[in-house]
Amino acid sequence: MKVIKRFLNLDFFLLGAVTVICSIGLISIYSSTGPEAAMRQLFFILGGFLVYFILSFFDWRSLRENSFLVLAIYLLSIASLIALLLFGPEIRNVQRWFRLGPIMISPAEFAKLALIIILAKYFSMRHVELYKIRHIVLSGVYAFIPTYLVFRQPDMGTAIIFLVLWGGILLISGIKIKHFLILSGVGIVSLALVWGFLMQDYQRDRVMSFVDPQMDPQGIGWGGNHARIAIGNGGLLGEGLHRGSQTQYGFLPEPHTDFIFAAIAEEMGFLVVTLLISALAVMFWRMFRVIFNTKSNFPRLFVSGFLIIILFQSFVNIGMNLGILPIMGTPFPFVSYGGSSTLFAFTGLGILESMRYNNN
Repeated sequence: MKVIKRFLNLDFFLLGAVTVICSIGLISIYSSTGPEAAMRQLFFILGGFLVYFILSFFDWRSLRENSFLVLAIYLLSIASLIALLLFGPEIRNVQRWFRLGPIMISPAEFAKLALIIILAKYFSMRHVELYKIRHIVLSGVYAFIPTYLVFRQPDMGTAIIFLVLWGGILLISGIKIKHFLILSGVGIVSLALVWGFLMQDYQRDRVMSFVDPQMDPQGIGWGGNHARIAIGNGGLLGEGLHRGSQTQYGFLPEPHTDFIFAAIAEEMGFLVVTLLISALAVMFWRMFRVIFNTKSNFPRLFVSGFLIIILFQSFVNIGMNLGILPIMGTPFPFVSYGGSSTLFAFTGLGILESMRYNNN
């Protein structure tokens, strides 16, 4: 009876929106990549829903009240990122995944969750002392360590996500404007140093191809240019599954991950894109409701951090497909193919559901 009662108290608006989003992505993966990839993604999605349901029974207050558990989760995520750099296989010239048979696991996805938890814990305990610069610095250390480790993989997109998460939670926690302006200045100087000394040539080329799309249309600018062509081809109703000229004939690189939005637009059209955006809006609305209705700081900061990541990744993925942002290799949450990113998203939703239900 307890299980049935809990099930009936789930947020079905949120569940319905996520189901629509996942279904559109799954159909596109099937069309662009084939049934084998679609079956694997279906397995990840079903596993994600199971994780979501199990975690909805989890008492989130153990995270708020147990500092050792929070620190252990964070240190485990850092250890996995270090182990990846030391022992992880090099796949397509990067070290981003552990390979377990046919499955590849990305520790960076779980590091996102660990960083949300530890920042929510840290600021929920010290939000009245945020005027003290040491709290900003120490929280920055928490964020910098995984940022540096994923940048070394190299994965500039995820490194930026970590920094955006830290900055967003700082703002929500009530950082002083003076301190925020100082951090912004430090960030600009750091960005210049990263550009000059740490970024690899292909990463600079991606940014420059965004500034000048015709700089190398047959090379670094290929994906972005053909993504825009694919979106334009789709029209109102799309060209049909298995019929998208850019998607099916190899013009659109990674149509199941980085450029899945363009593949959806080309083969399913503007109406399905509108449905996808509408479902995203409903999902974000339900997350905002938890933020505004919760009674304590830890769940408010956790859900805010989770929302920042999902919203930012969605915006970046759509933006780089439309050509308004540089190509950063950022997956579309709940839409792009990938077991680690899918499980991260559902894990965050499960904890959010627990916070909505146990609202104290």
